[in-house]
Amino acid sequence: MNIEKYLDKENLHHAYLVEGSRDEIIPEILEFLKSLKIKTEGNPDVVQMHTDTFKIDDARNLKIYGREKGYTSAKKIFIISANNFLSEAQNSLLKLFEEPIENTYFFIVAPDASVFIKTLSSRLYFISTKSDISAELKDAEKFIKMPLKSRLDFIKELLTTEELEDEEGLSAQAGNEVIQLDSIRSKALKFLNALESVFHKKMPKTAFDTSVFEHIFKVREFLRMPGSSPKTLMESVALITSGKF
Repeated sequence: MNIEKYLDKENLHHAYLVEGSRDEIIPEILEFLKSLKIKTEGNPDVVQMHTDTFKIDDARNLKIYGREKGYTSAKKIFIISANNFLSEAQNSLLKLFEEPIENTYFFIVAPDASVFIKTLSSRLYFISTKSDISAELKDAEKFIKMPLKSRLDFIKELLTTEELEDEEGLSAQAGNEVIQLDSIRSKALKFLNALESVFHKKMPKTAFDTSVFEHIFKVREFLRMPGSSPKTLMESVALITSGKF
């Protein structure tokens, strides 16, 4: 999967969280940097940190390196990957990502984005490489241009059929509930990822509204909780995104 389609060369976000396999993602990040005319080998301004567990000492070192002045006038890049990110290390990085540093960009690669605390992940531009969302990206492009009623109708059409199957399944065979609900939640999460990507690309820097991304993150978090209503959560996304474009 090529992550370049989620990256805007003219308007890079200061920090990305890329979910997936580091063996696949890191080479793609390096290729993307090369397309920006950034030398990836022998360049002191391209720093890679790869470990099994990202600990508090790693966070402290990253903060030091991140605040240091670059050796060149070009962009300074950090690529960090780990299988696990300890909570204390994540908390230590909050201020670093809260106050973006000019011409400094971070790519954090993890196999599962759900391990990140809310206060940190809300500061990062999320990209999931676990599945292809090209169809959802097209739908998201149309979605942001729709009036509110059409957005609500879209959400109903997106989820209603499977939800009815869930209700029938609950009355007929309760054992199927988890499988069916997982299907609905996966569909909603996939569309949320696409919608977030489209908003990042479409929203002008001068009027960047973080409330939209914070709400999307909260919805994503609740969608992972048993007992929550995917339809209600996704309708809230339709409401908060209304009139943004």
